[in-house]
Amino acid sequence: MKNVNQTEWQELIANDSNAVIIDARTPRECAEGIIDKAIMIDFLDAPTFKSEIEKLDKSKNYYVYCRSGNRSGQACQLLDELGISSTFNLTGGMLGWTGKTVIPA
Repeated sequence: MKNVNQTEWQELIANDSNAVIIDARTPRECAEGIIDKAIMIDFLDAPTFKSEIEKLDKSKNYYVYCRSGNRSGQACQLLDELGISSTFNLTGGMLGWTGKTVIPA
């Protein structure tokens, strides 16, 4: 896992055709807006989170965020434990995010 700030995050994703963005927040938090193209997997729903991340393609690069960066850091550790070697945690999470967000469908 690599912790990255918002500027690094945006640059990395812009140049990564293998990027997958994961929003680890609750559905209620996500309803306020998510980063475009993020998939929502609620970290606090442990059984569902684990089953969903086990289905992920291990060859992709995963960019994970939450509200503050805490849950996403823990999520990156779980991804690492499952053999996903390329994970990036957004430090500061959505509390520090100044980029564009979208309302999930």
